[in-house]
Amino acid sequence: MAYYAILSMPGLLVVIISLVGYIWGAELVKGEVYSHIKSFMGASAAASAQSMFEHARDGSGSLVVTIIGIAALVYGATGVFYHLQISINEIWGISSAPKNEILKYVLDRARGFGFVLIIGFLLMVSFVISAIVSALQNYVGYFLPEFTYLILQGTNFIFSLGVITLLFALIFKYLPDVDISWRSVWVGAFITSVLFAIGKEILSYYFGVADPGNAYGAAGSIIIILLWVSYTSLILFFGAEFTWVFTIRYGLKLKLSSHARFIKKNETTAIYENE
Repeated sequence: MAYYAILSMPGLLVVIISLVGYIWGAELVKGEVYSHIKSFMGASAAASAQSMFEHARDGSGSLVVTIIGIAALVYGATGVFYHLQISINEIWGISSAPKNEILKYVLDRARGFGFVLIIGFLLMVSFVISAIVSALQNYVGYFLPEFTYLILQGTNFIFSLGVITLLFALIFKYLPDVDISWRSVWVGAFITSVLFAIGKEILSYYFGVADPGNAYGAAGSIIIILLWVSYTSLILFFGAEFTWVFTIRYGLKLKLSSHARFIKKNETTAIYENE
């Protein structure tokens, strides 16, 4: 996942910043995105991400070259979700077995691009709410008691946690080749989002204090990104495993997609219902 995240990052940055920036302002969105990356992984990783974005969005060339470049960006941006789907399928004990492999591959890539659009939309909503909360905090600081400021901070945190929970829920629900009940999805997504929020703070502190990329010289910023994605992927996969175990524990039925098959038969296959 860390490897494919590096390959997908230029496309992800260009597509998301361009989409959200069309409404919110590209420079403002770019600044906010890099600010978040800096708070998560440090200044060197944010600088690398900015360099990736600037090189990836370079549209110099003919129309044909530009079209090919856009196609490459979209293809790259969906790569991390395509391979995330394969990993979650394995957690659920299934693998893809389509009758038309080319069509299935195209649909999976389209699904991955759909998640890129979802991330862009959630990012836009998050910016709007954060701007409102920030404005209210400035007002509160002058006219209202301090506890009101703390309430707004807590509201902002809860909203951020809700956005992350929604994203994880959509991943667990629509990415694997199996129809999972919403009850399992919401429980697993909430647990994952809480662990993600805790892990984010711990990793930010760890990267700020230990600076594990320093030993790698010029490649240190890339190593930081690889480590951060690797650690957070562990949290995401733990959440997917939790969702799977929760579903089995409470006997919630699942529907196996027509283009999927079991990796191996075991006692958990009893909870599946073929479409």
